[in-house]
Amino acid sequence: MTKAPALAAQRLQVSLGGRRIVDVPALTLPAGRWTAVVGPNGAGKTTLLKAMAHLLPAHGSVQLLGRRMEEWPGKARARTLSWLGQGEAGTDDLLAQDVVMLGRLPHQAWLAAPSAADHAAIERAMRRTQCWEWRKRPLGQLSGGERQRVLLARAFAVEAEVLLMDEPLANLDAPHQADWLLAVRELVVAGRTVVSVLHELGMALHADELLVLQCGRPVHQGASDDPVTHAALRDVFDKRIEIHKVAGEWVVLPR
Repeated sequence: MTKAPALAAQRLQVSLGGRRIVDVPALTLPAGRWTAVVGPNGAGKTTLLKAMAHLLPAHGSVQLLGRRMEEWPGKARARTLSWLGQGEAGTDDLLAQDVVMLGRLPHQAWLAAPSAADHAAIERAMRRTQCWEWRKRPLGQLSGGERQRVLLARAFAVEAEVLLMDEPLANLDAPHQADWLLAVRELVVAGRTVVSVLHELGMALHADELLVLQCGRPVHQGASDDPVTHAALRDVFDKRIEIHKVAGEWVVLPR
C-alpha cells in the first residue's frame, strides 16, 4: 500500500496586504523524508510553511497524511504536526522545562497534570538539544542560542509524525547546528517527516530533497545531490553561488 504524502497542497494561494505572496498550483512533500525549503529573501518560504501548517488564511487545500486539514480534530492535528516558528517569543519567567512541557499539551487531558510519559518525553527532547542541564533556568536568563535550543526541544517533545521548522538554526553555533542535523537524521530514520526552511544552503544540502522557491512559487523540487537541483539553486540566486563537493560534503561558495 502506498503511503500518503506527509503534506500535499492544491491551488494554494496566500495574499498579504493585497499582494500575492504564495501561489502553488500543486505540491507534495513525501513522508519519512527531510525536505529543506530554500530560496532568496522574499521568496515566500515562511509564508508557505505557515500555510501548510494551517496557521495562515489561505485559498486552496492542504492535506496532512492524506486527510484535509479541516477534517483533523484540533488535538489530533497538534499531536501529528509539530511547529517551530521563526523568532518565536516565550514568557521570560517560565522555566526552560516548562516551556518544553508546552509541547506535550496535545497529549494531555484538559487540566491534567503531566504524566510520567510527558516528563520522559521532555527529558529526551532537552537532552537531544543539550539544554537539560539548565532546565530550571527561566527563559529570560538564556542567551539567544540557549533559548533556541529550548524551543527546538519543545518542538521535538511533541513527538509528532511531521515536524515543520522555520529557521531552526537561528542563533545556533556550528556545533549545535551539527547536533540539530544529527537529530533530524535520527527522526527520519525513525520514520518521521521533517520540513525546514533554511538560509544555510550548505546545511540544506544535507537534506533528502530541496524545494526551491522563487517569487512565491516552487521552481524545482528534487534530490539535494542532483545536478539539476544545484542548477536551480544557482539560478534563483542569480548565479552568485557555486556548489562544490569538498571532502565528501556539498559546500556553497560565492561565485
